[in-house]
Amino acid sequence: MTMLVLLLTIFVLAIFVGFEIITKVPPTLHTPLMSGANAISGITVIGALIAAGYEKSALTGVLGALAIAFATINVVGGFLVTHRMLAMFKRK
Repeated sequence: MTMLVLLLTIFVLAIFVGFEIITKVPPTLHTPLMSGANAISGITVIGALIAAGYEKSALTGVLGALAIAFATINVVGGFLVTHRMLAMFKRK
């Protein structure tokens, strides 16, 4: 039980720190930041594939599949947003 509390505490602190960092980023840096986030999400997809393939129990397989789905949505959405933002700077 104490391990669960510890992990939840780390998760909540990561949310607060991430929110504070993202809100302090100037708009001119959002596109490079999004590109970096997409690279990290790509690594997350690989980790999710490993977790889903490990499948020690049915729960592990289900959580791994969900992680693959969410990480893939994040990667594709991030690239679409980055592409759209970069298109705004192209000359017509």
